[in-house]
Amino acid sequence: MNWEQLLSLKRFGDTNKRIRKEQDETRLGFEVDYDRVIFSSEFRSLQDKTQVIPLSKTDFVHTRLTHSLEVSVVGRSLGRLVGKKLLEKHPHLQSVYGYQANDFGAIVAAAALAHDIGNPPFGHSGEKSIGEFFKTGAGKAFKSKLTDKEYQDLCDFEGNANGFKILTEDRAGRIGGLRLSYATLGAFTKYPKESLPKKPTKHIADKKYGFFQSEKEAFKDVANELGLVKRNDNHISYARHPLAFLVEAADDICYTIIDFEDGINLGLIQEEFALEYLSKLIRHSIKTENYYALSTKQDRVSYLRALAIGTLINEAVDIFMQHEDAILSGDFNCALLDKSKYEAQINDIIKISIENIYQSTEVIDKEIAGYGVINTLLSTYTQAVNNCFNNTASNYDKLILKGLPKTVKANDTSLYNRLSSVCYYVSLLSDSKAISDYKKIKGISF
Repeated sequence: MNWEQLLSLKRFGDTNKRIRKEQDETRLGFEVDYDRVIFSSEFRSLQDKTQVIPLSKTDFVHTRLTHSLEVSVVGRSLGRLVGKKLLEKHPHLQSVYGYQANDFGAIVAAAALAHDIGNPPFGHSGEKSIGEFFKTGAGKAFKSKLTDKEYQDLCDFEGNANGFKILTEDRAGRIGGLRLSYATLGAFTKYPKESLPKKPTKHIADKKYGFFQSEKEAFKDVANELGLVKRNDNHISYARHPLAFLVEAADDICYTIIDFEDGINLGLIQEEFALEYLSKLIRHSIKTENYYALSTKQDRVSYLRALAIGTLINEAVDIFMQHEDAILSGDFNCALLDKSKYEAQINDIIKISIENIYQSTEVIDKEIAGYGVINTLLSTYTQAVNNCFNNTASNYDKLILKGLPKTVKANDTSLYNRLSSVCYYVSLLSDSKAISDYKKIKGISF
C-alpha cells in the first residue's frame, strides 16, 4: 500500500475525485468528515448509550458519546504525531502532494469519533442479545431462508459493521450516507472482512468483521480506491488501512485508562490501586508533590490518567513508526499496544477493571434487563414486518408497523433486508428509548 492512495480525498458517493485545491480553504478536506459525524443524529444518540455503567445517574461516568469524543482527541494526537514523522520520512508527501501532519490527525480523529456509532443500546451486551435472538431465540427460524453469510451477519451482529452501514448507506435522497472521505472510511474499518469465515487466522484484522453483506460492494469500492492489500481470494478480506491501527490504539488507551478511572470514582476500585497500577506507566513523568497537593480523589486520579494517556500515546507512535513497512505490506498482525513495553501493566489494569467494573452487580443486572428489552423488541418487530409482508398480519402487527419508521423495509422482497432493517432500527435506539418502546409493547406505560 502507498500513502498517496491511502490518503484519498474522494468522498463516498462522489463520481470524481476531488483534488485538494477544490476544498474549502477554511477547513482541511478531512476535517469536513469530523463535522459530518458530529452533526449526525446517530452520533447524537450516543449521549444516552451505555459505555461501562448502564444508565448511570452519576455525572462523571462516561457515556458512549463522551467516550467517543475522548477517543477522537487521543486519535487526533496520535495522527498528528505519526503524520509529522511520516512527512519527515517521506518528504514528497508534503512537497509534491501538499499533505500536512494535521491531515493525518484529522483522518484519525474523524474515524475515532465514529468508531462506536454503530453500537446498539446497552453496550456490548446489546450486540450479543441481537445475535442470540437469531442464534438461539425466535430468530433461529429464519436460518433456512438465508445464505450462510447473511445468517452469520445476524448471529454475530457487529457494531463495527453497523457503523460502516450508517456512514455509507443512502438515505432520504442523499447518496453515500454521510459522504465521508475514502481515507476516513478506511481508517474507520478495523476489521476489513465479511462475517464468514469466522476468525480464519489470528491476524488482528480477522478478529471480527467490518461490513454486512448489504454493504460488501460498498466496502470493495472503498478498498479498491485506497489500494488496500487483498488478503484472500476465496472471500472478501483485506489488510487494514494503516491509520486504522491508530484508531484502535486510541480506543484501547481510552477504555483501558478511563474505564479504570470511572471505577475508582464510583468506588468500585480503591484509589490506592490507581497509584499502584498507573505509577508503573508514569514513573518517569509523575511529580509526586503535584499529586499529593491535589485535594480530591477525582483530581488526583485525573492527574494520573492524563500522564498515563500521554505515555501510551508516545508509545503507540513509536511502535507504528518502527513497524511502518510491515503495516503498509499488510503483514503487521496485532494491535499496536500488543507490542508495548507496558503490555503487562496494561493487562493488569484491564484485569482489575473486569473484576471490579465489568462484572459488578450493577453492570450485570442492567445487562440482564437489556437482553430482555432487545429480545422483546426484535421478536415484536420481526413478527410484524414479516406477517405484513406475507399478508398474515394481525391488527396488532399493523399497529406495530405504523409505529416504525420508513427505514424498516417491511415491503422488501428480501428477507435478509427486512430483518437487517429491523436490527438497524433497534441498534439506533438509545438506552432510554429502547426501554420506553419495551414498556409500550408490554403495556406498562403509554
